Amino acid sequence: MNVPFDQEIIIENERALLQPIQRLADAEPLWPINKANPMLMQYSPAMIRDQDSFEMYFQSALQLKKAQSKYPFIIKDKLSEEAAGSTSFMNIDVANERLEIGSTYFGPQFHRTGLNRNVKLLMLTYAFERLNVKRVELKTDARNTQSRTAILGIGAQYEGSLRSHTIMIDGYRRDTVYYSILAHEWSEIKSRLILKIK
Repeated sequence: MNVPFDQEIIIENERALLQPIQRLADAEPLWPINKANPMLMQYSPAMIRDQDSFEMYFQSALQLKKAQSKYPFIIKDKLSEEAAGSTSFMNIDVANERLEIGSTYFGPQFHRTGLNRNVKLLMLTYAFERLNVKRVELKTDARNTQSRTAILGIGAQYEGSLRSHTIMIDGYRRDTVYYSILAHEWSEIKSRLILKIK
């Protein structure tokens, strides 16, 4: 497993385009989405509330990229030709051949349009077939039923819940639910996922 942090990873299909965020300016097309939807990331421990927190969120992502533990992307919807959201390969553990797909959000207008499944198909394909990871993890706030449904919908397996796991911006201690996909499961999951997005 070797993540090419020094390269531009561009992943795309007919519906979605993922481009690397390499500087703060690359994330700026997302600001209108966050500005118009201040509760969009209510289940994230790093909620974006204003332009300052928006910039801090992506500066933090870039610092983690420099530390080679995260690779953030901007998501573009090819149907509308608009910036739609952001996602990342994160918690990258080269020694144990695993990573997480997370820090994912979409503007509300892109919810339930099939864009998320296209993005997950692209990222999972890249992770298993290009990076040769053995395990992909996904996690979310236990209260986030929409995210939990979406994760199960792509074929990930529920692994359990870590109680009182993460402190949220309002001081609430969330339970975090974990899911995973293993390398030997990927072929079957990929076939089902391709059928779902057609």
